[in-house]
Amino acid sequence: MSDRLNQTLPATMRALELHSYDSEADSLKLVEKALPRVGHGEVLVRIAAAPVNPSDLMFLRGLYVKKKLPVVAGFEGSGEVVASGGGLLANYLKGKRVACAAPVDGDGTWAEYMLAQANFCVPLLKQTDTEQAASLIVNPFTAWALLEKAGSARAAGVVQTAAASSLGRMIVRLAARRGVPLVNVVRRREQVELLQKEGAHHVLDSSEEDFDERLRELCTQLRVTVGFDAVAGELTGRLLGSMQAGGRVIVYGALSLEGCLIEPRAFIFEKKSVEGFWLSDWLRSQSLFGKITTSRKVQKLLGGELKTEIRERLPLERAREGLQHYLQQMTGGKIIFVPNLPNASSDSIRDTMEKMRNDER
Repeated sequence: MSDRLNQTLPATMRALELHSYDSEADSLKLVEKALPRVGHGEVLVRIAAAPVNPSDLMFLRGLYVKKKLPVVAGFEGSGEVVASGGGLLANYLKGKRVACAAPVDGDGTWAEYMLAQANFCVPLLKQTDTEQAASLIVNPFTAWALLEKAGSARAAGVVQTAAASSLGRMIVRLAARRGVPLVNVVRRREQVELLQKEGAHHVLDSSEEDFDERLRELCTQLRVTVGFDAVAGELTGRLLGSMQAGGRVIVYGALSLEGCLIEPRAFIFEKKSVEGFWLSDWLRSQSLFGKITTSRKVQKLLGGELKTEIRERLPLERAREGLQHYLQQMTGGKIIFVPNLPNASSDSIRDTMEKMRNDER
């Protein structure tokens, strides 16, 4: 157990608080606010690292779930449980390193501390890297859950959009591990080359003239019956159109910022379907035993198939800079905020995270 648990907690903390959904640069402010009080079934997590995800960017613009403002941003992170509000699970987690998800209606992870529901925390294995664990829930769990859904549907093959994203590349590697044929859709030539270097066999550029024809050919050849769509817009309908009767597209994002455009005949005559996937709902549907079992399997793959590439580590003071960098190139690796090390260097951040991991041993 870390010596920090024997120290008095501060009365206040620094946090990145969103004050408006108007997309203005000063809507996200670094503030000093009172440390939250811990209730029954809750824990207080001292945040070690918190990533920026596409869902975070959409949230900041009011295009994802909307919370009552002002609210601290950030959907996931990792750190150490420094206080428990009581309850079997919450008390068990005290003193342990965890990956954590922000509550649906409360403050998030872009802060020095976060109040989390104990059942939305994942205890980390001793060998799990704290920095990799910061991105444990949103992408790795989604990749795992989507392929589990494809398996339950007995899909012989799968197609996915946004395949060059961090999550898309995880699906590429995990599908290869499981022997699932996968068609990968990207929107630029350099992304085709990126995925081919990672070993992807079937990569299509949606901007090419013969894209729809090649997509239909591959989906027929590989007997694709399930699609994962992170883009929405017209691409959802193009995926459905490429599949045989009974095809199914699971929409889990809307990077195009457009509604899904689908030909009615797909529903009426071809018995095709579209459904949504939200990780928070999936997590709530899992039993405690199921979540623990899945988390252990996922953590063992964080160094390989489910590894997150990290481009930059920044203190909260440099959040605006980090968000701008991520917007400019989302496929270049994650930006992570390190709230408790203001203005720290990358080397000192890594050293401190390594120390946190060793404290648990």
